[in-house]
Amino acid sequence: METNKITEAEIQHRANEVFSALEKRCSLEEMQLVQKAFNFAREAHRNQTRKSGEPYIIHPIAVAMIIANEMQLGAAPVCAAFLHDVVEDTPCTDEKIRQEFGDDVAFLVDVVTKKKKNQYDMSKQLDNFKQMFDSMHYDIRAILIKLADRLHNMRTLASMTPAKQMKIAGETDFFYAPLANRLGLYTIKIELENLSFHYRCPHVYDRISKLIEEDKKRDEQRMPPFYKKMDEILKNNGIEYEREVLYKQPYNIWRKMVQQNIDYEHLECRHFTRIVFKSDMYMTDKNRVLKIYSLLTDKFKERPNSVTNYIDLPKQNGYQAFHTQLLSDYGVWEEIHIQSQKMATKTKLGYLFDSGQREIDINMWLEKFRKVLKDVSQNLEYNEENKHFFIESVRTTLYNDDIQVYTPKGKAMLLPKKSTALDFAFAISNNVGMHAKYAKINGHLASVKTILKRGDSVEIGVDENIMPQEDWRTSAKTYEALRSINIYLDHLPKPKYCRCNSCHPIPGEEVIGFKEADGTITVHRRDCTLAISLVSQFGDNIVAADDFKENSDILYPASLTLKAVDRKHLLSDIIETISNQLRLSILSLNTNTVDEIVTTTINFTIHNYQELRTIVQNIHNIPDVDEVIYNNK
Repeated sequence: METNKITEAEIQHRANEVFSALEKRCSLEEMQLVQKAFNFAREAHRNQTRKSGEPYIIHPIAVAMIIANEMQLGAAPVCAAFLHDVVEDTPCTDEKIRQEFGDDVAFLVDVVTKKKKNQYDMSKQLDNFKQMFDSMHYDIRAILIKLADRLHNMRTLASMTPAKQMKIAGETDFFYAPLANRLGLYTIKIELENLSFHYRCPHVYDRISKLIEEDKKRDEQRMPPFYKKMDEILKNNGIEYEREVLYKQPYNIWRKMVQQNIDYEHLECRHFTRIVFKSDMYMTDKNRVLKIYSLLTDKFKERPNSVTNYIDLPKQNGYQAFHTQLLSDYGVWEEIHIQSQKMATKTKLGYLFDSGQREIDINMWLEKFRKVLKDVSQNLEYNEENKHFFIESVRTTLYNDDIQVYTPKGKAMLLPKKSTALDFAFAISNNVGMHAKYAKINGHLASVKTILKRGDSVEIGVDENIMPQEDWRTSAKTYEALRSINIYLDHLPKPKYCRCNSCHPIPGEEVIGFKEADGTITVHRRDCTLAISLVSQFGDNIVAADDFKENSDILYPASLTLKAVDRKHLLSDIIETISNQLRLSILSLNTNTVDEIVTTTINFTIHNYQELRTIVQNIHNIPDVDEVIYNNK
């Protein structure tokens, strides 16, 4: 059937499929409201078509079907799915929706309707994202309707222009797919990722898809003996189960190839085998998993350190399974996932699944996410300067999986993957984060910028004299940490001058100022070759820099290289001069002795040029020191 020849009977048939998917969970009154919503939308969109030429009502029907069947939601979200474009694309008003369908449906329709403005706070796309975020303070169903809307748009993206495809695919990959992952809607997440990848990088997608198909043909020959042996083991021990092989999708394959910097042929575990067993009243699901694991590893060699136990430590999106790798008869490590039927269902429905009831589980992650969104909405001024921070803060909250780490007392803490000890410190409290000096990870001393791994035990050492540094902005990953770091650093007094990166002037030296094109003033030493060149070309830009003076809160890096005749206690005398007599911090010290001649380079911090001259003189006075060179010149 041609898409632009869809009949009224076909439209009604598709709507009936939605009703059939919903009627087992809804009352007669609710079903009447759903049918009314379909008829209302059908009439409102009657003269409209999609880019493909098909009647526009096909899109709301498809979104409603995703809500009813794939997400298993109730009557109000399905009504809103039918009506989600009515206010935006027809003369119908919010008030009319409220009068006809009540406050609940009207609220959902209002949230998913893009608001038209003459001027957007950030941009049209970012304002739409913020509108959805704000709705999550009250009701997650609105976000699910947007996910369903985006999923159907991605499924029918072929009719769009390449530019429109790229825009929609980019939004999907950046926002909607990670959101589906966070909500535990794993099947939808995978589909969104791959549809986005297909339209963003079609040639790469097609090439990887072809390689996957070649894998499948090869595996048809070599996998049966492996599965036959596995089936014999499980069936002989009375395990009721279903087994399936699942090939990883092109996007997942491509991402791992990029992360591991390898080609397709050298990428391991391009597919996995899932064993889904039936629960029973005589054994817990966890014990059943361990029994299956034990039976298989009695007969197959297990790859060392290949076990990942998501049963005891589920992913934050609720995913549970037991992963391991077994050696097949043809010498390849096969990835195995073991799940109960309940776990498998939750993998598909995520937070929409709760003890057999199709309810939204208001859990720890959603509460945390709402808190972040509320803070973003209330405390950030949305202007050109911090749009990027707005998006990155949300991206950090949504993206990828989480790791579970622990305090020394065993308290579990969930953090985004690739979080650092700084993120852990801020998760404990803002005060601990602001003064974090060092970390102990699994008992070993480490920098607070160290990336944490799943299962790490972390202890934070604090010092009230420590405050956030500029490089903390790139080390922290969580919204809580970034917000506190940025607020502190952004409110520090802005220096009047910038220092030249070539001559590195310090207060007390003979300096000049040079006014740059953007109005900032760069300070140079008067013998700086760059300054001399600039003065010869733009002499009118020279300004006085007499107030480039010492600030007790600012320390400047300095470096000295000295040569001396080797003797006992020479190094300790040098350290004594800098650290104990002058009370300055040594950042690093490197020393080398060749033929009784010692060459030592010392990096430290100073307040002013006079302090540097004092250090140079004091080191010159150390017995057997022959030469002291200031490396910053």
